[in-house]
Amino acid sequence: MNAQQQSNLLKNRTLLVTGASDGIGREAALTYARQGARVLLAGRNRQKLNQVRDDIAAAGLTPAAVLVLDFATASAEDCRQFAAEVATLTPQLDGVLHNASILGTLQPMAEIPPAEWSQVMKVNLDTTFFLTQALLPRLLTSPAPSLVFTTSSVGREGRAGWGTYAVSKFATEGMMQILAAEYKDTALRVNCINPGGTRTSMRASAFPEENAARLKTPAEIMPIYLYLMSDESLGKTGHSFDAQPGRKAGPAE
Repeated sequence: MNAQQQSNLLKNRTLLVTGASDGIGREAALTYARQGARVLLAGRNRQKLNQVRDDIAAAGLTPAAVLVLDFATASAEDCRQFAAEVATLTPQLDGVLHNASILGTLQPMAEIPPAEWSQVMKVNLDTTFFLTQALLPRLLTSPAPSLVFTTSSVGREGRAGWGTYAVSKFATEGMMQILAAEYKDTALRVNCINPGGTRTSMRASAFPEENAARLKTPAEIMPIYLYLMSDESLGKTGHSFDAQPGRKAGPAE
């Protein structure tokens, strides 16, 4: 994947990134902007999103736009209104990176409080689905649209203690596969990315004793994020990619 070594790979494209205020989402937004894309920054914290927008502007890149949506409370109607707002900003949506997720508490299945189960499923699955459903008509106006979901190694093979988060990511993998199958005869490609252990605040909450210096930074895992939004991935659909192939799951050693 040589996409990151090229320039202007995403010129004249408009891409939406959810969870764009921090970590991987922020880095993806900056990476896409550096490659010529107009980026729509989505998340719940307007102040942080405004800072990302300002960083893009300060670099002399195509101006980004900020759209606020709280995945923890958004209804299907809220997502439809969000999609309508997107339509006022751009006649064509070329890609969506679903990066917004929450971890919840790592604990045995038998001990998960119902409210926490519902909250994690709401953010990681329900709102992600409602927003995808609302944005699909806009995506399908693009000649080469890309829809990317964020998954995890625990969404492929269950691991003790990761209950709610893992189940939400198993479901995300399934949603990706179904959408890829349903749109296989169109230009839309649908895939997942497993970031692997990355130096983010979510990772730190999962492994507080881990030496973060041994983890890759969000910037270091960007090649796959760029690849899936560029023409290099045309025809690739229904796949779950690893941003760090060969990395062993669990704490960094």
